[in-house]
Amino acid sequence: MPRDRGKLGSLPSDRPASVAYLVVRDGDKWKDVFRLTPGQVTTVGRAPTNRIVVRDEMSSRNHCEIFQAGPMWILRDLGSRNGTLVDGHKMSGDWELEDGQTIQLGACEIVFTYELANSTPAEEDEDPELDSPTETRDNVPVVSARASEPEIISRKKRTRYSPASTAETVGRDRFSQDLAQLWKLALEMGSAKDEKQLAEVVLDGLLAATKADIGAVLMLPKPLAGGARPSQLQLVAYKAADNQSYKSISKSLSRMVLDDREAVLARNVADDSKLSDRDSLDEIQARSVICAPIRSGEMVHGLIHLYSTLNDETLEPEHLEFALAVADQMATAFDNIREKQSLADGLARVENENEVLRHQLAIDTELVGNSPELHHLKQTIGRIAPTGATVLIRGESGVGKELVARAVHFSSDRRNMPFVCMNCAALSESLLESELFGHEKGSFTGATGRKPGKFEQAHRGTLFLDEVGEMSLSIQAKFLRVLEGHPFERVGGSTPITVDVRVVAATNRDLEHAIEEKIFRKDLYFRLFVVELTVPPLREHPTDIPLLSHYFMERFAKKTGRPLRGFTAEAMELLQNYNWPGNVRELQNGIERAVVLSTGELVTLADIRLSGLRTPVAVSAPPTMLPQASAVPAAPIPPLAETAKFEKSLEDLEQEYILATLERSNWNKSQAAAILGIERSTLDRKLKRYGVNRPTTE
Repeated sequence: MPRDRGKLGSLPSDRPASVAYLVVRDGDKWKDVFRLTPGQVTTVGRAPTNRIVVRDEMSSRNHCEIFQAGPMWILRDLGSRNGTLVDGHKMSGDWELEDGQTIQLGACEIVFTYELANSTPAEEDEDPELDSPTETRDNVPVVSARASEPEIISRKKRTRYSPASTAETVGRDRFSQDLAQLWKLALEMGSAKDEKQLAEVVLDGLLAATKADIGAVLMLPKPLAGGARPSQLQLVAYKAADNQSYKSISKSLSRMVLDDREAVLARNVADDSKLSDRDSLDEIQARSVICAPIRSGEMVHGLIHLYSTLNDETLEPEHLEFALAVADQMATAFDNIREKQSLADGLARVENENEVLRHQLAIDTELVGNSPELHHLKQTIGRIAPTGATVLIRGESGVGKELVARAVHFSSDRRNMPFVCMNCAALSESLLESELFGHEKGSFTGATGRKPGKFEQAHRGTLFLDEVGEMSLSIQAKFLRVLEGHPFERVGGSTPITVDVRVVAATNRDLEHAIEEKIFRKDLYFRLFVVELTVPPLREHPTDIPLLSHYFMERFAKKTGRPLRGFTAEAMELLQNYNWPGNVRELQNGIERAVVLSTGELVTLADIRLSGLRTPVAVSAPPTMLPQASAVPAAPIPPLAETAKFEKSLEDLEQEYILATLERSNWNKSQAAAILGIERSTLDRKLKRYGVNRPTTE
């Protein structure tokens, strides 16, 4: 291919040949600056797909391109309709560009240079600064050419209408002065805190910008689209140049503007009997009046009244134009203030509700009971709660391990931060990982958006993990790293996340036995086993049963509206003599059921329904004291031998009762779990632990 060459000039010794720039000029002013990137072809033309877009009908859609070849930059015409000129000479083929040469495409001129300092400077009031400069040389910012570069027409560091330029408007046209004043007034309106302050800012600006010496802002109780009456207007702000007292504004003008929703300028109104005789214009002695509606779309918020009482200072049409512009701007600011006030009121209401809920939650976390066992538990919680140490809570199902965890949280310094609960046995391994650590959008089927996990939700608060012994080994490993302070990543993510969380874990599983079976990590066990709390079963502190029973009865009576005030002696005796294998949870559910079934002021023996899962007690109850569940067949549960209490372990007794209950319910696991006062998932785990399956019928 033929190549046109100009005289090759020497490159600046302090700049490599690869650094070059294109300066788009508009006469003697810069219009844009592009940095040429080595290895990248820079295309020029009218099409928006070019790196440099030229808005000139004389240029072709794809006019020319510039690229690097060795140490030089080459210009190539792309078969343009009107050709490409270099320093006034039409080129053909490829052209090796020299420093300072001017490329011309129609009326557009582009200077190729290695030194921006030698290019045409911008005018003093023009600022060539770009949004994202990548390099600065000789105080000239430069950006690299990018795909789909926007066409930058002009650059200004400061608008002439800004408040800092107000002094420069002297000698300019009236329109420029009004714009500068409107800009300044709009900024002041945006900083107003309430409606009164906004109205005062508007009046100060209008009295300073017009020849009015009296002004008033009147607002409607609520924005109206039509039918507003002057009697509905309420004075928000009033200003007078000579501090004269407020006088009622013109109702006739107000009615006219409210009906027509147009700004009005009137002169010689003091002599107009149609107006002055019917309202206060004669008292104000106004020579000219402006009344402008404060409108937002179809809604009218109120009116602005301006009065000039001086004969030689009459209001002009340009003042009406300015007042209407201010009124429209004021409507927008007024909407913003009302929205902020609504948000602030809503936030205050939510904060108040949150405080009430926290107070109620703190009350609900109080451990009810006066027994020595519960007193010791409360003392232990009081000692460990402020330390921030990891806590492992152990105890049977239903003893209130979550309640103890809440007590630890609300007795600590984190009481005002989140308390987040998570049952590790309720989800599969993949879902448990997603719930604990969160996931990114698209990380798995159904992940339609980013979701923070429980650890992130509990940041600076407490995370309670129930049934922690049910975690899989892979989740245990990741959980251990977080406990040790290492950052984690969401499922499908790569961003490290560090949280400040106190972990309180709970389990009714024998973790030591689980370690022996290699289904629980020993290192995680030692990390959790910093402080241990053992919650005693209800049968070990039976003296708390009356107090707990009355506590639950009062709570459920208030919830259901039942006029209950206590228990009969027989009912309380039954509650105290029952073994409560489901512990406090079973007692709570039993009291709630009794409250629902009760018809009088006292909970009677007939109102109490207990499960058949109980061990023999010292006081044998008559059959009427052990009502059968209505949905369960009446086959009796085989009684245990008296010696069973001493010859069998608690686990063996539990297994026998579970199997008896399943037989009684015809192996309906949901019904059996309800009778036992445990979750269906807990029953499945116990059966799995015992290695028990439903007998098959031959």
